[in-house]
Amino acid sequence: MKDGKDKGERQSAKGAKDLREARLKLALRENLKRRKSQARARDDFTTASSNSDDVAVEDTSKKHPGK
Repeated sequence: MKDGKDKGERQSAKGAKDLREARLKLALRENLKRRKSQARARDDFTTASSNSDDVAVEDTSKKHPGK
C-alpha cells in the first residue's frame, strides 16, 4: 500500500513540475516577445530622431549678447 501512495505522489509531483515548467516557458516566451517589441520601438524612435532633415541648425554667425 505504501508503494502505491509513493508512486502516486511522485506522479503528481512530476505533473506539478511539468506544469510549472510549461508555465515558466510560456512566461519566458511572452517576456521575450515584449522585449523584442520594445527594442523595435526604441530602434524606430532612434532612427526617426537621428534624421538630420528635421533638425534646426543653430546660427552661430550672430554675436552672442554678453560676450
